[in-house]
Amino acid sequence: MKQSAKVAIHSLLYTLVCILVIATTFAFGYVTHAAHAPVTDRTAKFSVFWEVWELIDDRFYGDVPDATARTYGAIRGSLAVLEDPYTLFVEPRQREREQEELRGSFGGIGAWVERKPDGRIVLLPMEDRPAARAGILAGDELIAVDGRPVTPDMPIEDVVAMVKGKVGQVVSLTIRREGVAEPLTIEVRREEIVVPSVTWELVEDAPTIGYIRLTIFNERTADELQEAIRELRKQGASKFVIDLRNNGGGLLSSAVSVASQFLRDGVVLYDSKSSGEETPYPVKGKGLALDDPIVVLINSGTASASEIVAGAIQDYERGRLIGTRTFGKASVQELIGLSDGSSLHVTSAHWLTPNRHEIDGAGLTPDIEIELTDEDRLNDRDTQLEQAIAYLEGE
Repeated sequence: MKQSAKVAIHSLLYTLVCILVIATTFAFGYVTHAAHAPVTDRTAKFSVFWEVWELIDDRFYGDVPDATARTYGAIRGSLAVLEDPYTLFVEPRQREREQEELRGSFGGIGAWVERKPDGRIVLLPMEDRPAARAGILAGDELIAVDGRPVTPDMPIEDVVAMVKGKVGQVVSLTIRREGVAEPLTIEVRREEIVVPSVTWELVEDAPTIGYIRLTIFNERTADELQEAIRELRKQGASKFVIDLRNNGGGLLSSAVSVASQFLRDGVVLYDSKSSGEETPYPVKGKGLALDDPIVVLINSGTASASEIVAGAIQDYERGRLIGTRTFGKASVQELIGLSDGSSLHVTSAHWLTPNRHEIDGAGLTPDIEIELTDEDRLNDRDTQLEQAIAYLEGE
């Protein structure tokens, strides 16, 4: 197998692992808003809601949800009339996971949680992380957390939430180990677990080319990208493949910082309000790869913040886009924290590329279009990456 294909397989495996711990909800900022309608007016218009639920309480055959579930359901239903898939309500637990993703770290034990086909929940400890140091072995079946049983029908995200917690706290894990008659109880002190958003390696068949994959745009991404560029330079890289395939986006500020590593000046994007007002987001300057030849890999999973970076590089003719058309999400969401720990995502603007191209619903068109076929996948071949390497070798 060619080394370029091996690079692709390595990155794919990493992506699959990340999928286990990374969700797909992303935020672009924080803001607070005040309601505009008078309280008495809002209360009067909402009276029919309580009228309906009084009838449900009185006549419904079955279990009736509690007040919190009703409130959350009402919020989701009312937001649906906006017909905007990106304006949405996020419950407290999901919001906590979202914040962890955007920070790029969380309090945990350093182990993957996996469900087997027979329903068992097993642990796969990461090397030199708290779980491994405490004695957890790969394949240990998790049967209780702090005395609370873990059942085969329990959602995997609930199990993960039980294992996670504040840095420094001790969590008691009851496990069943193959070959050991009685269950074992192992205490693990949680530490800060960092989930990298950037991975990199030198392409062995082309030692002047560095391969860099970005899986999300979080608070750590720009720093990790700078580290990747510096390390690859030390190894002899002078050209770079930037892989944004299946990167669903993240923080707007992170996208601007990432694009600024490759752009000397100008703007990365324009924020366009419904009023027609535009706000430019300028290049930050002092990028580490302002003159190095680059290629950006994109596909239908390249969305939002990823499209910001790819669109800026394409508009300035800074590098070639190779792959397939991107997703086409060019709306900006503000994330507003609510009093109970939940949050509201509100579409507040659309962004435009530096040349003011509107890509919402249309996506970015690659400069060199190559689609991965079923045959490519069956043969573990990444023709998009191979084309990117061939292009850079010709530079």
